[in-house]
Amino acid sequence: MNKDEKYVVSEYTKKEKSTHKIAEEMGTYPNKIRRILIKNGVILRDKSSAQSIAIDSGRHSHPTKGRRRTEDERIKISEGMSFHWEIMGEDERERRSEIARKQWMAMTEVEKKNLLSMAAEGMRRAGREGSKLEKFLLSGLTSGGHRVIFHRKGLIPNQKLEVDIFLPELKTAIEVDGPSHFFPIWGEEKLQKQIKSDAHKSGLLLGSGFIIIRIKNISKNVSQKLQKDLLKKVEDLLAEIGRKFPSKGKRFIEISI
Repeated sequence: MNKDEKYVVSEYTKKEKSTHKIAEEMGTYPNKIRRILIKNGVILRDKSSAQSIAIDSGRHSHPTKGRRRTEDERIKISEGMSFHWEIMGEDERERRSEIARKQWMAMTEVEKKNLLSMAAEGMRRAGREGSKLEKFLLSGLTSGGHRVIFHRKGLIPNQKLEVDIFLPELKTAIEVDGPSHFFPIWGEEKLQKQIKSDAHKSGLLLGSGFIIIRIKNISKNVSQKLQKDLLKKVEDLLAEIGRKFPSKGKRFIEISI
């Protein structure tokens, strides 16, 4: 590594200067600075990280500070981020994973413990209060004129059973199942227990004359557009149920997102 390369690496990693700023100081262009960094094994910051550093250092102001985004703007941003992740190449995914691994390794044991504690609390809160997707459906269906009971307990006598969303007039239960219902996130044994529990709940509801709509949330990024599309599908199904209550063999409905 020559003197210029050492300077570039130091300014980028220690002083957190941007490639544009370093290029400006050295009278060259940003792509040359990027090539020097990559050549010397430096993992480049993504756009979000670079922007955060620029804002924190005072070099740039926050682009949306003091301005509330419109609903259309939020949907467009959400759609764009979702599409970006879908088309991302394996090399870029691996690069981002490597950044995350290095960030984790650089944390102190106290920082790691605090982060795990926050994650666990988030899961507990979702269990008590419902997931973001459940709350979105609750709000959307209520706004659409449906009477909705959130986390309904005691639906079937003598059974410890809780339904995510229940519409009494339509005798319809809606369950929102996250990835842990389908993938061994917490291990194969817990997955099999979860599958068995879900099947048991569905059987009890169907056997008691209820309709059950199971939403399989296996999407990595639940964008606002995806949420709106899901709400439309659910509302269409409920409208059909309202017109004609389905026969026994058609009371179990699955939607994948």
